[in-house]
Amino acid sequence: MTMLAEAAPERLVRLAPPALGMLALLGLWVWSAAALDSDLLPGPLAVLASMGREIVSGGYLFHLAMTLLRVTAAFVLAMSVGAAIGLALGMSRAADRLFSGWLTLFLNLPALVTIILCYVWFGLTEVAAVAAVAINKIPNVAATLREGGRALSKDLAEMAALYAMPAHDRLRHVIAPQLAPFLAVAARNGLALVWKIVLVVELLGRPNGVGFMLYAQFQLFDVAAILAYAFGFIAVVLAVEWTLLEPWERRASRWRR
Repeated sequence: MTMLAEAAPERLVRLAPPALGMLALLGLWVWSAAALDSDLLPGPLAVLASMGREIVSGGYLFHLAMTLLRVTAAFVLAMSVGAAIGLALGMSRAADRLFSGWLTLFLNLPALVTIILCYVWFGLTEVAAVAAVAINKIPNVAATLREGGRALSKDLAEMAALYAMPAHDRLRHVIAPQLAPFLAVAARNGLALVWKIVLVVELLGRPNGVGFMLYAQFQLFDVAAILAYAFGFIAVVLAVEWTLLEPWERRASRWRR
C-alpha cells in the first residue's frame, strides 16, 4: 500500500505536462473556431456531436475497428521483419555493406507507389492492403534497429561469453535491454507512420475503415465528421502510447544509470 501511495504522486507528476499540453491545444482550437466562426473549422462540441451521430448510426465503431485491425497486422509484421533485418545488418559489417543500398532504396520509395503496385499485383484485397503498409514501414524499423545492433556493447558480449551464458539468457539479460530504446523508437514512430499509410490504403482500395469514411465525408465537405473520424483513431493511438509504450520503455530502461 505504501509503494502504491508513493507511486501515485509520481505518476501524476509524469502525466501532468502532457495533459497541460493537450489542454493548451484544446484551448487554441476553441479560440480559433470561435474567431473563424465557420464550418471550415468546427469547434470541439460540433465535432463531438458529429461523432455521436456517427456512433448512433452504427458505422463509426465498425470503421474504427477495421482500421485498427489493419494497423495491428501491418505493425506486427513490420516490426518483426524490420527488427530481424536491422539486427542482421547492424551485427554484420559484410551484410551491411552488401545490402545498405537496398535499405536506402526502400527508405526513399514513395508509399503511394508501393500501395498502387500491391493493389495491381495482388488485387484490392486485405493481403495487398496490409502488405503495402508493412513494406513501407519495414525499412524504417530496419534502419533504427541497425543502429541498435551497431551500438551493442562488445564488453558485455565478451563477459557473457566468458561466463558461458546460455543463448536465451544472453538474449534476455544482455542484448534485449540494450535494444529496448531502439525498439521503443521504432515502435513509436512505426505506430504513427503505419496508421497514416493505412488511411491512404483504405482511401484508395478498401470499402471500409477510417480512410474510406474520410473520403466519403470529404465528398460531402463535412469537416466536423472528418475531424470526428480522425480524432477517434488519434485517441486510440494516444491510449496505446500512454498505457503500453511509455510504461514498457521505462521498465526496459531501468538498468541504465
